[in-house]
Order: sequence, then structure tokens, then C-alpha cells
Amino acid sequence: MDWNWQVIFTYLPDLLSGVALTVKLVVISGILGFIFGLGLALLRLSSNKLVQVLPFLYIFFFRGTPLLVQIFLIYYGLSQFEFIKESFLWEPVLKQPFWCAIIAFTLNTSAYIAEIIRGAIQSIPPGELEAADAIGMSRWQKLTRITLPRAFGIMIPAYSNEVIFMLKGSSLAMTIALMDITGIAKTISARTYTIFELYFAAGIIYLVLSWVILLTFRLIEKRMNRHVSYVPPDVATNTIP
Repeated sequence: MDWNWQVIFTYLPDLLSGVALTVKLVVISGILGFIFGLGLALLRLSSNKLVQVLPFLYIFFFRGTPLLVQIFLIYYGLSQFEFIKESFLWEPVLKQPFWCAIIAFTLNTSAYIAEIIRGAIQSIPPGELEAADAIGMSRWQKLTRITLPRAFGIMIPAYSNEVIFMLKGSSLAMTIALMDITGIAKTISARTYTIFELYFAAGIIYLVLSWVILLTFRLIEKRMNRHVSYVPPDVATNTIP
């Protein structure tokens, strides 16, 4: 069987037009998911067992069910309730596939981000937190100046992986008629019968986007953790024989 590689160059501009929607889905849901996930992580770390229950159940549900099911529940399922269809959010938000995808991606990724942040906070050396207590920092000062900055530096590799997973998961947006990269590839391949070529080109675009994400987070990690590899000049020169 002969592959029609010319079709890739012919329809590459159409595929690239879906990049904007894909990036928009990932960026918006990523920011909202991070904010929501941070709140969930702090609740999970509460010493009050009752406070921990709701975020635990939330995380358990959204990590334990498929993202596709969550998208369908929000986009198709919410329309089954009359009080939702009559609410002020129906027309501008819940009826729109774009915002339903944003909601689904946000709820899903926030559950994973919450566990990433919780693990990062728990891995902070106790001595650093004890030092903050020793100099009289308040709980808010310790959280904003010690705990969260250190946790963010620790969690960057795991968080970058979650963003890439979210990028790949965004391809499910085509199931609710959104023309992202995969949606456009599906539409064109159905019309031209060049399935392999179009999906191969789509895969390359996702690969490039993943590389950009990895490079960006690598630079952020290097910036935030620069103190870890820093060696003072006097220590470097005055070595013990």
C-alpha cells in the first residue's frame, strides 16, 4: 500500500489551526486545576479527619474514573436536569462544549495535582520547617515563604508529566465536537481516506508540544532549584585535603 505523504503538507495548515484550541484547553484547565488542586492538597493535609474526607473522596473519584466518562457526564449528563438547564449558567457555560471540556479537564487534573502537591509538601525536610518555627514565623508566613516555594521546586518534574498527560488527554475533546488537533485530523482523514498520514502528522504535532512543555518546565525547575546546586566560592576553594 502506498502512503500519500503529500496530503500531510496539503493539510498541515488545517492541523496547525487546531493547535490554538488544544493549547487553550491545556493552559486554562491547567491554571484552574493548579489553583483548585492546591486547595485540595492543603485540605488533605489538615489534622482534622473530617476536613480530609471530602477532598479524599473527590480525588478518589476523579482519579479512579476515565476522563472520557467525566466529559460525557458533564456535557451530556447535566442536560438531564431541568434546574440546570434553567440556570443562568446553562447558555453561556454548560451548553458550550468548550467550557464543558474545560470543566472536565480542570476537575480531573486538579485531583492529580492535589496529590502531587501533597506529596511534595510531605517530602520537605522537617528541619526547614522547624527552623521557620524557631525564628517565630506565623503559619501563614511559613506556608508562603517556606512550605509552598519548597514544594513547588520539588513537584516540578511530576507536575510537568501531569501537564503532558493533560495535553494528550485533550484529544478527547473531539468526542464533543471540538475541532482540536485530533478532531481536525479525524475530519480530514474521513474525507480523504488518508488515516495513517493525518494521524501521524497529528502525533508529530503533539510530540513537538510535549517537547516545548518539557523544555519550559526544565527551565523553571533550574530557576527554582538553583540554590540546590549552588556552591559558595569559599567552600569551593577551601577544600579539606
